[in-house]
Amino acid sequence: QRQLVESGGGLVQAGGSLRLSCTASERPFTSYAMGWFRQAPGKEREFVASITWSGGRTTYADSVKGRFTISRDNAKNTVYLQMNSLKPEDTANYYCARNPGGTIGTRPATYDSWGQGTQVTVSS
Repeated sequence: QRQLVESGGGLVQAGGSLRLSCTASERPFTSYAMGWFRQAPGKEREFVASITWSGGRTTYADSVKGRFTISRDNAKNTVYLQMNSLKPEDTANYYCARNPGGTIGTRPATYDSWGQGTQVTVSS
């Protein structure tokens, strides 16, 4: 059984918004920091956003800063990525991931479990 399941992707016009969700089946969810990454065809997986176990600290890639917001609801074992002002270059498969270290991490190697991904397509 996959431990992380993403949802919320889809097709949206440039300037629009989407909210991605990632629900974890393994407890305790609060032991882990969480992150979002994305991968476009022919490109490497890149960091998008990360949040500490408490939600008290977040960090973002420069390309999404001011447009995306990461948050979490530990009671629901869920992390979110609110994406506003979407651009065609945001088109990618978006993955959530679990960081057992509990702190902010921007490198994929920091994460030990990944979801299957959810596709986001932004049309111009």
